[in-house]
Amino acid sequence: MSIPKFAASRSFHTELKARINNYFAEAGKSTTGDTSLFIKAILLTTAFAALYVHLVFLTPPTWLAIAECALLGFIGAAIGFNVMHDGAHGSFSKSRWINQFAAFTLNVMGGNSFMWNMKHNLIHHMYTNVDGVDDDIDAQPWLRLSSTQPRYKLHRFQHLYFWFFYALLFIAWIFFMDYQKYFKGKIGAMPIKKMTAADESVFWGFKALHLGLFVALPIYMVGFVSWLVGFLVFMAVAGFTLSIVFQLAHTVEHTAFPMPDEITHKLEDEWAIHQIRTTANFATDNKVISWLVGGLNFQVEHHLFPTISHVHYPALNKIIKQACAEFGVEYNEYPKMRYAVASHVAYLREMGRK
Repeated sequence: MSIPKFAASRSFHTELKARINNYFAEAGKSTTGDTSLFIKAILLTTAFAALYVHLVFLTPPTWLAIAECALLGFIGAAIGFNVMHDGAHGSFSKSRWINQFAAFTLNVMGGNSFMWNMKHNLIHHMYTNVDGVDDDIDAQPWLRLSSTQPRYKLHRFQHLYFWFFYALLFIAWIFFMDYQKYFKGKIGAMPIKKMTAADESVFWGFKALHLGLFVALPIYMVGFVSWLVGFLVFMAVAGFTLSIVFQLAHTVEHTAFPMPDEITHKLEDEWAIHQIRTTANFATDNKVISWLVGGLNFQVEHHLFPTISHVHYPALNKIIKQACAEFGVEYNEYPKMRYAVASHVAYLREMGRK
């Protein structure tokens, strides 16, 4: 499909930016991360490294090893939420090289920062929930995430089996999807820009490093069967955690899935209103969840201001809600995470039957 265009920008987005800029000016704060974020990054990466060393080199008993593999997967996802995500958006630090270093944690985990930037920053953040463009809602044929996608018989049960495919996400991502994008030169229907020699080196070099750190060395140290069990537990926990957090942001009952006009290729809303209508928050008053998921429960704030660090989202939340109330823009938010999960399950069930 042709690349859609947004309606002409109106006063809403301009007013939002003015209010947010005014907040930072009055508070005298930087839009990037603060000391608490750097401390959290050190805690998470240190915990991950310590667990890895203990599992690979010290060979804990089976029951403890499985528990540690599950914890390793959860902490790996938390690093993705808190460190990589802010770094990839350039909001972790004022320093460009620190942001790049933070974003490179994805490469160590087996993903690729170049592909992530194209898929997430440039496509998903621009054309959120637009079927045929936003690759994040393309899980065909296994899942139907939009009413504009074809419905198959198996989708009738997708609200029951979705957890299994979410658990497979990370392993499919690093061992299949990245290579598919690389060789096709496309993310969905969208072409990716040409990779430089440096991009190529990072892609292949870190893929090799990941295989060495998470496949070859563990097999050598603990044996194939022990590695396989532990690796699958690690990847399943990481995949499910990543999937459910991002899915709660966009594929729930109250978010929109707008499509451009067939003739003009224009979307109904201006960009900022489009982001609010296609996005939902959850559990924003829960400080533990907010800490663990790197503020991605404040998904509306993130989509409107992706280059601002998540440590500022609670303050932005109040400002944006007030502006939405004044301009008559509906703001999607679930007070509890379990309500968002229930809404996601209900949405999957609806998409499987209609």
